[in-house]
Amino acid sequence: MRNILNIKRYKRFGLRMAIAQLVLIAAIALPYEANAVSTRIKDIVSFEGVRDNLLVGYGLVVGLNGTGDSLGNSPFTERSVTAMLERLGVQVRNSTMNTENIAAVMVTATLPPFTNQGTRIDVSISSLGDASDLKSGTLVVTPLMGADGEVYAVAQGTVHVGGFTATGDGGSVTQNLPTSGRIADGAIVERELPFDLAELTEIRMALRNPDFTTSRRIAAVINNFLDSNAAHAENGSSVKMALPDGFEGNIVDLVTDIEQLYVEPDQMARVVIDERSGVIVMGKEVRISTVAIAQGNLTISINETPQVSQPQAFAQQGETTVVPRTDIEVTDGGDQRIAVMNGGVTLQSLVESLNELGIGPRDIITILQSIKAAGALQADIEVL
Repeated sequence: MRNILNIKRYKRFGLRMAIAQLVLIAAIALPYEANAVSTRIKDIVSFEGVRDNLLVGYGLVVGLNGTGDSLGNSPFTERSVTAMLERLGVQVRNSTMNTENIAAVMVTATLPPFTNQGTRIDVSISSLGDASDLKSGTLVVTPLMGADGEVYAVAQGTVHVGGFTATGDGGSVTQNLPTSGRIADGAIVERELPFDLAELTEIRMALRNPDFTTSRRIAAVINNFLDSNAAHAENGSSVKMALPDGFEGNIVDLVTDIEQLYVEPDQMARVVIDERSGVIVMGKEVRISTVAIAQGNLTISINETPQVSQPQAFAQQGETTVVPRTDIEVTDGGDQRIAVMNGGVTLQSLVESLNELGIGPRDIITILQSIKAAGALQADIEVL
């Protein structure tokens, strides 16, 4: 009886040990999974044929309160008004028009993929002439054409503007851009794009950030999911996948399943610099070889504080004069320090070292360019 109890206790102990080992393995694996930055294939590729199309048109905005184009300075507006009125049966040719309630505009829109006829899309309005404000104007019927010259949508509606202009005798105030606006659901799709997804026998995926490693990983993830060799990386920008068995005529299900697969994208070591705003973006793979950095500036400050000198009261002679007073201060940056960074430092080490030197973004841009020129920065620098 004791032997049986001991065996049961041993089994319970072994079960507890096995559970503890599983918990330990899971605890060790969790940080690794958390550190691995994976993203859906849907977010890093675009599928061939599934794309937006740009539309553009020329139209007139009417009903403005004296803030439209001056017809004398905008001859295209006058001609457009004349042509529009003649189409409506109003003869105004060879007559003088002096209205400022009309503005010539460009109308742009984006036609999403697989948009059905009758669907409404948003349009953007931008002034062409010298109109000062498009607020509350009405866009008259404007056909929107694609790159092939065909009309795919027709726009009309009230223009909504997010800016304004207030003027007075002593000046004016302008906020945002009152000469551009938007019409929500302002265009109706009249023609569908001829593209049949179900007839495809293969699918090509274009990477939004081309990279050979990422394209190969995408192909490997898809092949592992399909348990076949249907996908292969053509180059660093595209992955081609043949239609596997069982998905004939049902590509939507296949694309949906592939979009939800996770892959860890790779990227080149790159430093992006916007010199106008002083913004610096550095990737995690940026490395720097052993280098010494010193930052110091010669600053000369000159302050002029002129003083007035005038004679005493009841003086027989003398005149009031201005006596210059100049204060010059020179700072040679002698209190600045020099920092040495060992080879292979990471992005975090670089930022901490530069911050310890008290260096601002503008000076960091110059330092990074100097490090790159010295051959110590193992990354590409892209200046916007």
